[in-house]
Amino acid sequence: MTDPAHIDSFYAATMTEAPARPPLEGKAEAEVCVIGGGLAGLTTARELAAAGRSVVLVEGARVGWAASGRNGGFVSPGYAEGIDAIEDKLGYEHARALWDLSVEGVDYVRGAIDELKPAGVDPVPGWLKVIRYDDADGLKRRAETMATRYGHPRDFWPTEHVRETLRTNTYFQGLHDTTAFHIHPLNYALALAADAEAKGARICEGTPAQRLDRGRAGWIVETPQGTVSARDVVLSGSAYPPNLWRQIDRAVLPIATYVIVTEPMADRLAESIRFGGCIGDTRRASDYYRIVEDGRLLWGGRITTRRSEPAHLAQMLKRDILAIYPQLGDFRVEFAWGGLMGYAVHKMPLIGRIGEGLWACTAFGGHGLNTTAIGGSLIARAIAGGDDTWKRFRPYRPLWGGGSLGRAATQLIYWKLQFLDALEERRARRGDDSA
Repeated sequence: MTDPAHIDSFYAATMTEAPARPPLEGKAEAEVCVIGGGLAGLTTARELAAAGRSVVLVEGARVGWAASGRNGGFVSPGYAEGIDAIEDKLGYEHARALWDLSVEGVDYVRGAIDELKPAGVDPVPGWLKVIRYDDADGLKRRAETMATRYGHPRDFWPTEHVRETLRTNTYFQGLHDTTAFHIHPLNYALALAADAEAKGARICEGTPAQRLDRGRAGWIVETPQGTVSARDVVLSGSAYPPNLWRQIDRAVLPIATYVIVTEPMADRLAESIRFGGCIGDTRRASDYYRIVEDGRLLWGGRITTRRSEPAHLAQMLKRDILAIYPQLGDFRVEFAWGGLMGYAVHKMPLIGRIGEGLWACTAFGGHGLNTTAIGGSLIARAIAGGDDTWKRFRPYRPLWGGGSLGRAATQLIYWKLQFLDALEERRARRGDDSA
């Protein structure tokens, strides 16, 4: 059984009060059993309960224990796969429909926060995406494409504006998305859980699903101390799959990323980072960061397929920070943690029906806060009302991820992308020095 306690992180240290929910004991019956208490599962349960369906959600550890309570907290439209690649595969009309759904996911998160007014979620607006090489014309074209073809304008920032705001010569131009924002993701997950329960859902923590079988009128989910009988089952386990359904388990690749949070240093940060929203670069393996409460810097980055946490994680990311902002000087890292994200090989979420009464709502790695919202909402609408909007995701089927060979291939691809980033940035530095 998974350790039921939340990991030692900044989010766990600042989480709102959330008493542990008792595990499932004995037999339970419901119209729907949701497996997994992350944002996807919680959204699904919340929406099904709001529609009047009886729901039991089983979670092996605590609500928000995995990636949903460990991520960077950025809420923005889009997917881990780029919209250009989606359009190349599916054509403009289909790509635009998927883009609009991603925007709907952002609106869902914003609407839930407005409705619930949860303590400690603290949304802060704005996302600044910066590039590490000089390409003003290319970035302007990108802004125009997103505005005209996808109805999503972004403000172009020239190099002078970027460097006045972020005091480093690492970055050149940027695009500012005023619709994006950042939040405390674990407190948001806890708020969704409390509201799902208020609407009638039952949430059982410390209850890993161990077996999934067909029953006479649906499915039977076996747990260590009980069973759930349900007409429909939703699999939302992501990078920590419970090994219940081979088709999904084999399709989700676990990819690790890391986050640190510094000691309070508001004065130093105010001189270097004059932007309160989300900040990220367009590297193939990007850094992402934001200022959080008490004047701390939350910084995420690095991607690997290794499951073990690096021995010197804090120092590794601290070096990444100082490579961009050396003027911050020495500082103490007070929190450092890692987590596994679930990716499909096509980098799109797995959303939809995979069998009679069996649904997938998983693989949200790399871009999860908005996509878990729309995924959970679409699955709930399908089960409760027969809505078939989920079929927009049908082209992205659960393909085999390659197992250990797939993880090795992914790691090789990541190293190649790092090398290409380094080449691109070296050329940019040479040009900047010449200028």
